[in-house]
Amino acid sequence: MIDPHVHLRDWAQRTCETILHGMALAKEIGFTHLFDMPNTNPPLTSRENIEKRLVDGKKAEDYLKGIKYHIYAGLTCDKEQIREMVKAYNDLFPRVVGLKLFMGHSTGSMGITTFPEQENVFKTLTELNYRGVVAVHAEKESLFHPSLYDNAKKETHSLARPSESEVEAIKDAISIVKNTGFSGHLHIAHISTKGGIDEVKKAKENGMRISCGATPHHAMYNSSHNPYFKMNPPLRIEEDRVAVWNGIISGTIDLLESDHAPHTKAETNSGASGIPGIIRMGELIFVLSEILPPSRIKELTYSNAAKIFNIGENER
Repeated sequence: MIDPHVHLRDWAQRTCETILHGMALAKEIGFTHLFDMPNTNPPLTSRENIEKRLVDGKKAEDYLKGIKYHIYAGLTCDKEQIREMVKAYNDLFPRVVGLKLFMGHSTGSMGITTFPEQENVFKTLTELNYRGVVAVHAEKESLFHPSLYDNAKKETHSLARPSESEVEAIKDAISIVKNTGFSGHLHIAHISTKGGIDEVKKAKENGMRISCGATPHHAMYNSSHNPYFKMNPPLRIEEDRVAVWNGIISGTIDLLESDHAPHTKAETNSGASGIPGIIRMGELIFVLSEILPPSRIKELTYSNAAKIFNIGENER
C-alpha cells in the first residue's frame, strides 16, 4: 500500500515524529511506500536538504526492510529554485516523487498565496517541460477569516478557513493549468469539500490530468468533533464530510492519504495544526473493506497512486 501524504517531521521537529518511527508504524499496518511532504524544518526546497533527507530515509529503509521512503520537492516563487527542484526530480525520481505547492500557509512558511505568484510557478514548470505531479495544498488565503479563530474553541478553525477557500483555490489551480498549458499532473491533496470535489470531477470530464486524495479525518469526522482535531484544511460541515465519503465510495476520489502530521500536546494546545493519521488510515481501510470490493480497495490504497506518480516498475 502507498500513503502518498505524510509529514514525518524529524530534524528540528523530531520531538513530534521521526522518519524511523513513522515508517515503522506504517509498516506494521501494511504500507510499503510513504511520500513525505517538504515543509520540514529546514524545508526540502534545496538540493542539499533533499539529498540529506533521502540519506536519512534510506537508513530507515535499510533498518526496517519492506517499506520505501519518497519525498516531494517543495516549490517557492523563485524561478531558479523551481529549476533546481525540477532537476532534482529528474535526477532522483522516484525517490523524489513529485513537487509540492502550498496555495495557502500551513505548518511552515511555504505558502505561495497570490494568483500571479501561483501562475508564474506553473509558467516556469511549463517552460521547463515538467510533466510530473504537482501536489497542491488548495486553500485561498485571501478568503481566510483569522479573526474568527479562538484557540480556546478549536472548532472555530473551520470558520477561519472556510469551505469556500478550498473551492476557490481549486478553481484557481485548474484555471492556471489551462492558462499556462501545463502538461504535468495536478493532484489536489486532502480534498475536504463538496464544491471542491465537484470542480475536480468537472475538470476530469474535460480531459485534464487531475486527481484528488482524501484523508480519514475528512471522511469520518465533521467540525463538531473533538476540538483537538485541528488541521489544514479543517474539518467541515456534515454535508462536506458526506461528499468526501461518497467520493471515496463512488471513485470520484482517487486515493486515500493520511496527512499524518503529529505535534506535541503543548504545540497542539498552542494552536498548531495537524494530527496523527497513519493509524486512522488503517481504521478507514478496515471499514471500507467491509463495503467495497478488493479491486476498489487496491485502487484507493495502491494502484491509482502508482499510476498517477508513475512508480512501480520504475522504482529503484
